[in-house]
Amino acid sequence: MMNNPEKNIDNKIADAFLEKDWNDIKSNDSWELFKVMGEFVSAFDKMARIGPCVSIFGSARTHSDNPYYVMAEEIAHKLTIKGYGIISGGGPGIMEAANKGANRGGGKSVGLHINLPFEQEANPFIDRDKLIAFDYFFVRKVVFMKYSQGFVVLPGGFGTLDEMFEAFTLIQTHKIGKFPIVLVGRDYWQGLIDWIKQTVLGQEKYINPEDMNLFHLADTADEAVKIITDFYSKYMLKPNF
Repeated sequence: MMNNPEKNIDNKIADAFLEKDWNDIKSNDSWELFKVMGEFVSAFDKMARIGPCVSIFGSARTHSDNPYYVMAEEIAHKLTIKGYGIISGGGPGIMEAANKGANRGGGKSVGLHINLPFEQEANPFIDRDKLIAFDYFFVRKVVFMKYSQGFVVLPGGFGTLDEMFEAFTLIQTHKIGKFPIVLVGRDYWQGLIDWIKQTVLGQEKYINPEDMNLFHLADTADEAVKIITDFYSKYMLKPNF
């Protein structure tokens, strides 16, 4: 009878799995919790002193001559004049533009920097005492949600979409208080919005009609800023948790 090489490999993997010292692995996991807690404590301690902020999201790959880079800088600048600090992911592209606009407006310029092996060095427009580095994406997202009084979302990739949909979900499920979410650039977002409206809502009924009110669309810096300032003419500024 012939041996099955794939079966032999599967057996070896199974044997290796069963022979692991799981007590040792659980111990390592437990110690990692202290690192996670340390990131939370350090970030919460810094952010609690900063005051009302708006987070601006978008691609790290957006160049300085791109109209969305220019618009992100303008939005940040106008928001700082209104008294808001600006939070970005701390990297290049749209994040850099956001911090640059805050810096130019004399406002607080915060960078929640994630340690990555590519495309993510902290930009030079962050206030040095407001640069916070993270190893864990989920810790960083909690900090964004807790200390942002609004999200301005410009075109970006998976990271931008992740942060945007996290906010949608937490507001939809009443895990955090409602705050304004502004998607900037109809040309970029309209296809996604049409799909949500026609398929997710219309065909499948996976969301409720009122969930379409979780966000606003804007095409200019003035529109984006007005959506946020109009919201807080009716509601108090406060942390979201």
